[in-house]
Amino acid sequence: MPLVKPLDPHHDKETKELAEFFDETLGFCPNSVLTMQHRPAISKAFITLNKAVMANEGRVTSALKRLIAWVSSNSTGCRYCQAHAIHAAERYGAEQEQLDNIWEFRTHSAFSEAERAALDFSLAASQVPNTVNAKIKKRLYSYWDEGEIVEMLGVISLFGFLNRWNDSMGTSLEDGAVESGKKYLGKYGWGKGKHT
Repeated sequence: MPLVKPLDPHHDKETKELAEFFDETLGFCPNSVLTMQHRPAISKAFITLNKAVMANEGRVTSALKRLIAWVSSNSTGCRYCQAHAIHAAERYGAEQEQLDNIWEFRTHSAFSEAERAALDFSLAASQVPNTVNAKIKKRLYSYWDEGEIVEMLGVISLFGFLNRWNDSMGTSLEDGAVESGKKYLGKYGWGKGKHT
């Protein structure tokens, strides 16, 4: 049972219109956004930030952004966001081998060195205390420019907010995200946990 129940998708007209963005990314409006509607300024600001962070400005693909989100969410333990991130990565065309082997991104041949650098950055930036260091910076700059690094950290930071929101709220997982979670993460012990 969530801490606060989500409101009806039609509760706030402006949120509903902005939330159409999620029909593309996830195929549904997330319960997290429906809960944020209790204070519509938060739901609208969140959706606007999400759209800005997930826009493609350089070589950081939509699929890679979602894999970055998964690594960040896995680091913090948020099962809701793990399922959402892997579901969105699938929808945005992440390679099947990457989806099947996301836990082995450091060693599996499906991941390039540039992707590994991005995903290691996500892991380091998501930990508390933060472990981003000179070695990670040097590796990032071997493959990515400053704007692309800003995009990546935007994703990591957005999911930092979402991980805390959804884990504290106990947000109920939607069916599509549950299916992707079971399909790609179940073999590693993923389950809905409190997000039922």
